Amino acid sequence: MRAAVEPPAAPGLGASESRCWHPRWKKVLYERQPFPDNFVDGSFLEELRKNIYVRQYQFWTVVRESTVVAQQLSSVCVFVILWWYMDQDRLSPHRLFTYGLITSLFGYLMFDAIDSGEGRNHSGRTRWADLKSTVVFVAFTYGFSPVLKTLTESISTDTIYAMSVFMLLGHLIFFDYGATAAIVSSTLSLNMAIFASVCLASRLPSSLHAFATLSLAIEVFALWPMFQKKLKAITPRCYLAVSVVFTLTTVLGVLTVSLTGAVLFALLLLAVAFLCPHYLIKLQSSKDNIHGPWDEAEIKEDLSRFLG
Repeated sequence: MRAAVEPPAAPGLGASESRCWHPRWKKVLYERQPFPDNFVDGSFLEELRKNIYVRQYQFWTVVRESTVVAQQLSSVCVFVILWWYMDQDRLSPHRLFTYGLITSLFGYLMFDAIDSGEGRNHSGRTRWADLKSTVVFVAFTYGFSPVLKTLTESISTDTIYAMSVFMLLGHLIFFDYGATAAIVSSTLSLNMAIFASVCLASRLPSSLHAFATLSLAIEVFALWPMFQKKLKAITPRCYLAVSVVFTLTTVLGVLTVSLTGAVLFALLLLAVAFLCPHYLIKLQSSKDNIHGPWDEAEIKEDLSRFLG
């Protein structure tokens, strides 16, 4: 943009008179003006504003919000550890399914007790409907577990493991952590986690192992986040306590598999919980967003009267 351009002489005026005639530039498009299209005067930058939407974060508030990321990392680790125990024949599928069923039943009762059943009354869904859905899912998964077990036999094990890693990473990337962003997709995140569980289940010894793995995937990647989301909305302090206990238990679980892995995972959790919030707050001072008349126009008219 050019800040100043010599305006053209007024028609019908002499040279000395034209020097005293200075047409005023207007910021309009519907009126023909004797200026180039890219001309602006000195008043154009008077509306310049910087960093008007910058948020001021509190360190411990950001630390509390980071527990969502730490919990999802822990969920992925819990799933992989339990799959590894079954793969090493250190955990039977019967025991895993039984423990998972008991834990899910306890979480189901707690889910209703958190808000005294208000959420169920608002949705209108009955316990009988939940029971039928559970029975259908268990029967469907158990019936198709032989097919899922042999679904990827023609694919090499290295490829299966690589696909599982990428799918779990995609699950973590697209997971809904509470931010409003275009990349967030709960459906895609859950589907990628289920696809990874199918890939890993196909490398277990029997169809019963595959059935237990898929049941575990639903509990860890679908039911557990729903429970945590509701717990956070109703009782934040209880949510924080459950998050700390869950992450510490996960670190101990990783420790039973690998000491190095447990140390690295603990460092990752500490970085997510403390280091990243520190740098987030520190880098706020480096923002230099400008706002002014060049921004896209926003319609601020109240449309409620038009919508009835």
